[in-house]
Amino acid sequence: MRDPPVSTDFVTPLDDAPTRPYELSQLDTLESEAIHIFREVTAELERPVLLFSGGKDSVVMLHLAAKAFWPGKVPFPVLHVDTGHNFPEVLDFRDRTVERLGLTLVVATVQDYIDDGRLVERADGTRNPLQTQPLLDAIAAGRFDAVYGGGRRDEEKARAKERIVSLRDEFGQWDPRNQRPELWDLYNARHRPGEHVRVFPLSNWTELEIWRYIERENIELPSLYYAHQRDVFRHDGMWLADSPVSRPREGETVVRKRVRYRTVGDMSCTGAVESDADTVGRVIAEVAATTLTERGATRADDRLSEAAMEDRKKEGYF
Repeated sequence: MRDPPVSTDFVTPLDDAPTRPYELSQLDTLESEAIHIFREVTAELERPVLLFSGGKDSVVMLHLAAKAFWPGKVPFPVLHVDTGHNFPEVLDFRDRTVERLGLTLVVATVQDYIDDGRLVERADGTRNPLQTQPLLDAIAAGRFDAVYGGGRRDEEKARAKERIVSLRDEFGQWDPRNQRPELWDLYNARHRPGEHVRVFPLSNWTELEIWRYIERENIELPSLYYAHQRDVFRHDGMWLADSPVSRPREGETVVRKRVRYRTVGDMSCTGAVESDADTVGRVIAEVAATTLTERGATRADDRLSEAAMEDRKKEGYF
């Protein structure tokens, strides 16, 4: 059967254009939102800084910031609070990334505070809860008025409450009852002298979307995000790395396991998961099948109480 005749009496160049609808994928939409946030907040405020630990969320966040201001350089420094218990692979990755992008790295060190008596080592040996004061002091010293963080709402309850632009008072503290309405993509970054805002461009992303974006953009991560052999011991339901800062207690035995990390941070409270996922594709398949968030599965500091993260956020952490 032949095609019906088509009239060409009123054909214009536009009529000849392809009729496929212009649609963004979910990753395109999330990327566009994050880039919009970076451009809007950076244009509005004077001294932004980006929290960069070398973890997957901060790596993706820095990748998006680089895209937002390309072909120029990222127009603000990056800040890391070093607990002294960080994984060596992550610190090496952090330094290589900063050098590759030509960024200024500001490091606040928990060990300095312990050495001069401003902080006291915790009985459980973990240092994540000790990060707050060095972070707040670094923000004050740098007079940073916007602090980009890689928090996502799917991680745990306190983060789910957060606005994308979140006000911190003159003490750096978060009051969930004192947050401004956030309608559509209208972000209110106004603050009084001494206050600042925390900004979360990845708020609407999930862990699975982070990994799919890493695959799509071919983003490099520290090697410990992929399955590898490591000496670990079982503690409080997690596989902790056997290291100078995390040693097994009485009755706990070091074994060799094939593991990977879903999140990185203080070695003494960050657990590994048993895994054979040694490529991005295998990690995506693993994350898609899990029923626990990475923080619920591998972070001891979030298990201290039901409101552990919210309490730390009120004190000024993250």
